[in-house]
Amino acid sequence: MIIGKNMTGRGLLGMVCAVLMAVAWLVVTPSASAQLRVDVTEANVEPLPIALPAFEGKSQISDRQQDMAVIGQDIAGVIAANLERSGLFRSLPSNAFIERDPSPDRRPRFADWRPINAQGLVVGGVEFMTDGRIDVVFRLWDVFAQQQMIGVRYQTTPDNWRQIAHRISDAIYERLTGESGYFDTRIVYVAETGPQTDRTKRLAIMDQDGANHQYLTRGDFLALTPRFSPTAQEITYMSFFNDTPRVYIYNLDSGKQELLGDFDGMTFAPRFSPDGNKVVMSLERNGNSDIFIMDLRTRDIRQLTDHPDIDTAPSFSPEGDRIVFESDRGGSQQIYVMNQDGSGVKRISFGKGRYKTPVWSPRGDLIAFTHSSGGRYSIGVMRPDGSRERFLTESFLDEGPTWSPNGRVLMFFRQRPFDDRGEGGSYSVWSIDLTGRNERRIPTPGDASDPAWSPLIR
Repeated sequence: MIIGKNMTGRGLLGMVCAVLMAVAWLVVTPSASAQLRVDVTEANVEPLPIALPAFEGKSQISDRQQDMAVIGQDIAGVIAANLERSGLFRSLPSNAFIERDPSPDRRPRFADWRPINAQGLVVGGVEFMTDGRIDVVFRLWDVFAQQQMIGVRYQTTPDNWRQIAHRISDAIYERLTGESGYFDTRIVYVAETGPQTDRTKRLAIMDQDGANHQYLTRGDFLALTPRFSPTAQEITYMSFFNDTPRVYIYNLDSGKQELLGDFDGMTFAPRFSPDGNKVVMSLERNGNSDIFIMDLRTRDIRQLTDHPDIDTAPSFSPEGDRIVFESDRGGSQQIYVMNQDGSGVKRISFGKGRYKTPVWSPRGDLIAFTHSSGGRYSIGVMRPDGSRERFLTESFLDEGPTWSPNGRVLMFFRQRPFDDRGEGGSYSVWSIDLTGRNERRIPTPGDASDPAWSPLIR
């Protein structure tokens, strides 16, 4: 059976607004599937060797042949880089390949791939068509079972080849791990420049691998704590205008901004509810910070907590029925969970040090947080009941975790310490998987803080 579906590409800041046609060809038998499988809970122990030859380049117009050869090589390179960064796969070097020009139009010579220990093989092609679009096809093969595991065809504009590479990466990741991918996503963050006493902070956005970098705001006013909506098409963020905190909703498709409100005493931008109809936030009123919820349709605000100590940094559970937040009501910063109506408040962190910026995993199984103790900072995770707490990172300052849409990877920002002259102290964005072994820096043009990970772009 042939399955087809329409998917729109990015329509943001120079990205081509393209319609992609994806067609699934073949799924392997259960026996072949059982032979080639990656355990996502054991990342970096023994990554799966996978071969990714350059995609075959073709053109129905002769003068575009070389362009397609370049795009074919670039697509394979992005896929290989995505899979390697996951820590689950090891891309084999091209100089080890015996079959030099594999094509998606014929079966591979499996005897040529087994000697180099290629367990997975991705063969693809890209063709320029007479209507100006490109046709991209790939097949994932289980080398030892000699079975095709998945095959998909996409049609889009030539400028959208990178997003196709991310979607192919997601398809391979999902087929081999059983988990949804996270490569066709974006990161919004705060780009920082200038001296520490007078920083310019503006919003920037990029693909999860650092490509397609764009600035969203000019830096006339400080932009802080951006958050994605569940649709990945809107961002909330906080900005200071005449020293007054304002919350804006930024539409990524249109570039238009809408003022959500002036909120004196706000320290974090609101977070969306899973259905996108509400936001939860902390507001300071009468000298005290509590948690509030706003209905975006009616703009009605309802108070959820009423405590003489500080309650802040709320985050919804993926079902929207509970909220995690930080509070010092117990004498120090700790993590608490309550029902979405404010009832049933329960403390879940009891370790030494301070706990803050909790964020619920999209899977619902974990809560990520920032922990500080003894002058060191860590990114950690725990279950929603507070059990099985563990730390994934540690440095001079690690802060602000944000989840990948599949709940398997976290991004955060890290500050380097200042030197004896008060210089340095730069900020950068990093990722870490749940094993705590696969830590990687995400490239940005300059200092970067407060990252927020989008849902999958669909």
